[in-house]
Amino acid sequence: MEDPMYSLQDVIRCNLCETPVPPKHCDICHIHLCEACVGKHLSDQSKDHYIVPFKQRGSIPKCPNHSTKTCTIFCQDCNVSICKICSSFGEHAEHKTEDLLKAMAEKKELIRKDLQELEESIYPKYQEAATNIPVQRADVNKRSQKLTTALDKQGEALHTEIDTIIQGMKSDIDVMDAQHIAAIDEQEVAINKTSTKIKKVILDLKRLLDTSDVCLVSEYTSRTEEFRSLPAQFQVTSPTFTPQEINREQIHQQIGSLSELVITYLVPTLLDEPRILTDIQTECTTLHSVSCLSDSELWTRGYNDNILRLYNLQGELLRSVQTKSGNEPWDIAVTRSGDLVYTDDRDRSINLVSGTQIQTLITLRGWIPLCLCSTSSGDLLVIMTSDDDNKQTKVVRYSGSTKKQTIQWDDQGKPLYSYGYTKYLSENRNSDICVADSNARAVVVVSAAGKLRFRYTGPPSTPRESFLPDGITTDSQANILTADLNNHRIHIIDQDGLFLRFLHNCGLQIPWGLCVDSRDNLFVAELTGKVKKLQ
Repeated sequence: MEDPMYSLQDVIRCNLCETPVPPKHCDICHIHLCEACVGKHLSDQSKDHYIVPFKQRGSIPKCPNHSTKTCTIFCQDCNVSICKICSSFGEHAEHKTEDLLKAMAEKKELIRKDLQELEESIYPKYQEAATNIPVQRADVNKRSQKLTTALDKQGEALHTEIDTIIQGMKSDIDVMDAQHIAAIDEQEVAINKTSTKIKKVILDLKRLLDTSDVCLVSEYTSRTEEFRSLPAQFQVTSPTFTPQEINREQIHQQIGSLSELVITYLVPTLLDEPRILTDIQTECTTLHSVSCLSDSELWTRGYNDNILRLYNLQGELLRSVQTKSGNEPWDIAVTRSGDLVYTDDRDRSINLVSGTQIQTLITLRGWIPLCLCSTSSGDLLVIMTSDDDNKQTKVVRYSGSTKKQTIQWDDQGKPLYSYGYTKYLSENRNSDICVADSNARAVVVVSAAGKLRFRYTGPPSTPRESFLPDGITTDSQANILTADLNNHRIHIIDQDGLFLRFLHNCGLQIPWGLCVDSRDNLFVAELTGKVKKLQ
């Protein structure tokens, strides 16, 4: 379409000298200017001016805080357009600023570079990665089928061995039965043979009693003594079967072992120096916990404060919620569905904040709930300590209000965690459960099954006594980040406990609670009452 300024019927002219097709425009005074008249127009210092290329006329926004002013300045710290009044007074007074058009040109150049990189480099990599997903799924099925086949084969071999042993024992029973029957048969033959003799003797004796033959009677010799003793009798101790108690563990060992799934994520290059992107001053004088609701909103929990507060990145308070009991909450977490959960150590409850309602999910007996986190599967992991003299600590997994798993002891029957209150936890991307055990001065990492994987007590060059972990979180690369309170820094270790680096020398003061957003930006809750967003 033809630009109206070049229309022959209505040529745009300089408002001061009538020169046609002026290349400039004052976006505050709303007049067109040729190059020669720009200086003359700016010489009128009784009011503000802002000269822009003609094609950009009308693109400069009005200041939302000063309705009569136009935004001609860009605040680099806040990434927003502001007017001259905003740049001279208020929150932007000490910020770094530049001309809005210059900033716009720089942003356009950045947009062009980003577009080029996204189209030519990044997006093709995502496309390639997406094509690998079906292959990975197919590989899972192949490996699973291979494992299942191997298990079936081992099971069949074990069944064959059991059947062979049972059949052998049955054969032994048959042999013993045959031996027993043979002994009985032998006894029967002896008894029958002697019985026949006795019957014959009885008949002979009866005939002798009836006869008057003196010779026969006088020749009689008694054989009764011969038959008085029965043929040799025998006693049988019948075989018995004494079954052993079936030991599932021994059977499991006979079958073999199945190694755990290990997912290792490639670690991207970390920024040489962390940068503070946002610095939020909350209403808490001593801040302990922070949990991301989204990339731009976060919940906070402070010491000696029964109010839970939701802030945006501009530090504006969006919502505040008082705990159901009026007690100070011990910790907070955001669930996968976006609801807030918190622990109340005084009434031993775990509570869900949904909308304007607070629902008590779980009330414990004999245990005090401390810190908690929401898992990728929607479960809750809660670390708790006993309220008696046993001084025990454990991690419990809940699905809703149903207990699914308890993690407390290592393979030697020793406690995984020390006794005490300051313990934060987080689920890693590989499903490991990471606990910052402040009393033990260690980060304790167990698998999803509760098996100890490692303990991190600081890099080798750091004295263990100086490491005091508090808050803990994990990022999309399965790195583990923990706040080192005494040393004003963050430790970053990989999923296997290898130290990667410190985050320090960036203005952190007494860091405590930690969380990350979807872009791996780190939010640090300081005991100073501030939340700092780091990249």
